[in-house]
Amino acid sequence: MWTDVEAPSASDPLDPLDVSINSETGSGVRDTPRTLTKFTSAEGAELIGSLLAGLSLTWLIFFRLTPLYGASGFVLMSFVTFVPIYWTVVRQNHGRLAAGERVAAVIMGSAAIAAVVPLGLIIFKVVAEGLPNLRANFFTETQQNTGPLDPASDGGAAHAIVGTLQQVGLAMIISVPLAVLTAVFMNEIGGRFARIVRFVVDTMSGTPSIVAGLFIYSVLILQFDAGFSGFAGALALMILMLPTVTRTTEEMLRLVSSGLREAALALGAPEWRVTLQVVLPTARTGIATAVILGVARAIGETAPVLLTTFGASTMNWNPFSGPQSNLPLFVYAGIRSSADTAVQRAWTGAFVLMGIVLFLFILARIIGGRDHLKR
Repeated sequence: MWTDVEAPSASDPLDPLDVSINSETGSGVRDTPRTLTKFTSAEGAELIGSLLAGLSLTWLIFFRLTPLYGASGFVLMSFVTFVPIYWTVVRQNHGRLAAGERVAAVIMGSAAIAAVVPLGLIIFKVVAEGLPNLRANFFTETQQNTGPLDPASDGGAAHAIVGTLQQVGLAMIISVPLAVLTAVFMNEIGGRFARIVRFVVDTMSGTPSIVAGLFIYSVLILQFDAGFSGFAGALALMILMLPTVTRTTEEMLRLVSSGLREAALALGAPEWRVTLQVVLPTARTGIATAVILGVARAIGETAPVLLTTFGASTMNWNPFSGPQSNLPLFVYAGIRSSADTAVQRAWTGAFVLMGIVLFLFILARIIGGRDHLKR
């Protein structure tokens, strides 16, 4: 049986996909699209009302029906009671699909807040404690002539800053070529052995940092009697940087269009030349981002350098001979001190270290953004 649908007028056009036909009446009804990101005042009232209901129910459970106590438990139980209440309210007013969407949005938003709030508190604490004692001499002086009774503004961390730059620089010089070659092997060559290499790289990503320090300490310092040095610390940091740079570089190589490879091979170029002159230059911005992320991963580690560089309060320009300090060790030594001035200097060192890491991540984002715009 054919059903007649009234044609829409020119003033109110209907898309064929927006019309649903009632088989009984034969009438055409517009299916109004629903915007998921739109949040009306009525939906806000539903959210606030459900939240107040969850808080009230939790308050009744905590302070009237059970002997429970504790702020963290109260917040957690309030959220647990709020979610089903909110789902029930939205389902009653808008249907099951809308209820699932709203509850999923609330859960994801709450997870984001739970991750951002502790980070914000850490940043606020470091800035509040470290910024007041930051002076220009912090970047030019060492702790050689600074005693426990001197004010926090005396002395500096020039020896630690120099040690950090030297150790991270050496680690980058060693790890970046190895990481890029490993990534090229896994992505461009492949084979059975590539799976084994990828498994080893993934395993290294989860290795505790102190294991890298113990490995360098047992092999280089004990077996070869090389002694504590900045170079030993750089080798430990290199172990930490290697998996990060390798995996990120491999992902960047995967983003290179296969059409570029096929075009170069069709012109008669050998595979090694295609990789060297086509693939790597195309992914160079992503590789630079991978290097910066690897440096940011290793620059704040304390455990591996504690076992390899040993630390020092004076300047040591030679990373291949003698103990050497860096900013994580400077902070560690200051926090363990019983003098309040040393603790304040440690907070200042943590503030400078956080600023360096933040600068590296911003630089990585800028480089990655430029690469995205070019694409």
